[in-house]
Parts: sequence; C-alpha cells; structure tokens
Amino acid sequence: MKIIGGKFRGRNFFMPKKIRPTPDVIRKAVFDIMGQDLTGLSFLDLFAGSGAVGLEAISRNARYVVFVEKDSRCHEIIGENLATLQINAYTDSGIALRSLNADAFATVKQLEKKGERFDIAFADPPYYRELAKKALKALCAYDILQPVSYIILQHDKREGLPEHEGRFSVIKKRKYGASHVTIYQGKKS
Repeated sequence: MKIIGGKFRGRNFFMPKKIRPTPDVIRKAVFDIMGQDLTGLSFLDLFAGSGAVGLEAISRNARYVVFVEKDSRCHEIIGENLATLQINAYTDSGIALRSLNADAFATVKQLEKKGERFDIAFADPPYYRELAKKALKALCAYDILQPVSYIILQHDKREGLPEHEGRFSVIKKRKYGASHVTIYQGKKS
C-alpha cells in the first residue's frame, strides 16, 4: 500500500496479512474532511493494524501520533513501517511518536491517567463485534480528547451508531460499500 497524501505521498508501507486494511478511498475521504494539514494536532490511531491512518496523519504534519494495536504481529509491522519510511528520523523536528502493543480500551484508560489529550481519535475496530460503539463510549467516557476534537469511526454498515454520545455529535457520515465512516465533533462543555 502507499501513503496517499502529505510529505510521504507515494511511499510504500507494509500491510499485515489477515487484516482488513483501511482502503485508500476511506483514508482520502477522512483527510479531505479533516483537512490535509494537521500541523500542531495530536492524533490517536486505535486498532491501528498496519498504522496506515496514523502514517497519513504523520505525513500531514501531525505533531504527536499514538498507534495502539493489540496484535503483536501488526504492532511489529507498524514499527517496520515507521522504519521503512524513516519517520523516526523526524522526531528531531518536533514530531513525537508512540506505538503501543496493547488493548485499545485499556490504553484509553491509561492515557487519561497520564493526562494525555488528543485533537483527533480514529478507530477502526474489527467488524461484527459492536466494537465501534464500545470505542465511541470509551473515548467519550475518559478525558483524553481536547475540548474541541473529533472522533472518526470506521465501522460495518450494520453497526448503528448514535447521533450523540456525551458532548460529541455526528457531523458527517459516509458509506463506502460495506464500510461506513462516522465523524463526531466534540463541543466545549
């Protein structure tokens, strides 16, 4: 697969076998909606898989990106992708990166305990397990998102998500075959 935008546009990265990758069309749509320049923003990539969406955020100048992936082989692939793209070299230019081999829900709790806050949280959990709804509830329940922030969920078309959760409301919904993308924006309390 390839990075589709930003300073690493056109660069290849590895995709683990047996995972459902976030297709180019969805990655492009997410960054068309969120903006191509994420300078100064922090980005959380939950259920990261290969790290494709977080890599796109880095390519678009996000200042801080955290990848969270429970599967150890996928976590290794994220590390290989960062090394292949020589992204670690960019940490000297103000970009901070972390890749965590951990459960997404446990990590959200830990991030709150550490006082970390994000401008954008992206979650693409495995389909058919109602995990998108659970991820939304976790992200809204723990104080890890900035007052004005976004939650982006990629989910199966059969998983209905609420229009509102806590201080977050749906601002966009898109359909891409069997996949849906729902974007929530948080308002100051």
